[in-house]
Amino acid sequence: MTPYLVMDLHYEDIRRDYGRRSLSRKDLTDDPFDLVRLWLQEAVDDPKVLEPTAVLVCTSTPDGHPSSRTVLLKELLGEEFIFYSNYESRKGQQMAANPHVSLTFLWHELERQIHVEGTVRHLEPEISDQYFATRPYKSRVGARISPQSHPIPDRNYIYTHFVTEAAKFALQTVPRPDNWGGFAVLPSRIEFWQGRPSRLHDRFLYERQEDNSWLINRLAP
Repeated sequence: MTPYLVMDLHYEDIRRDYGRRSLSRKDLTDDPFDLVRLWLQEAVDDPKVLEPTAVLVCTSTPDGHPSSRTVLLKELLGEEFIFYSNYESRKGQQMAANPHVSLTFLWHELERQIHVEGTVRHLEPEISDQYFATRPYKSRVGARISPQSHPIPDRNYIYTHFVTEAAKFALQTVPRPDNWGGFAVLPSRIEFWQGRPSRLHDRFLYERQEDNSWLINRLAP
């Protein structure tokens, strides 16, 4: 066997200064969701942002190790962030065991981030049904046959199951499977991060109080 060359990788000289925008106290809203909606819409409207609703969902394993993956935010309902997935997936099982999660939106093109911490629950079945019905036909079929996060022997395995299930529901309504639906995250902390020059970034933290109001503090960068 030919030995391969092990090379150290150095990225210390890669630096980029931020300075497109700023965030000050006067830019804040009393309700953090007003600002969340504003930032999300600005990301959606900017053609340079490729996946404006992509959000990193972090959970924990049973032994306390962090676990993360990226999903797409589908709705903001009231004060809850909504995304959909398989309840029996790795993240689904982790959230069933420990409902404390975090969410991170990162928009490189806007030099912005939103960090959320809160608790998650299953969305009401009727709301999951309504959303599932709007998904493309092939996405609905895929949700029914995919044992998400579980090992499969090869790609042909999932493709064969897809073809079989698609034939079963040809010209019919594809029903939502019981193990697939919405997750709703109710936040207790929401941080808004805006990149600034010299790494002196603007950071504002909203913390939910017992009376359901929000305490706002500027954080050191």
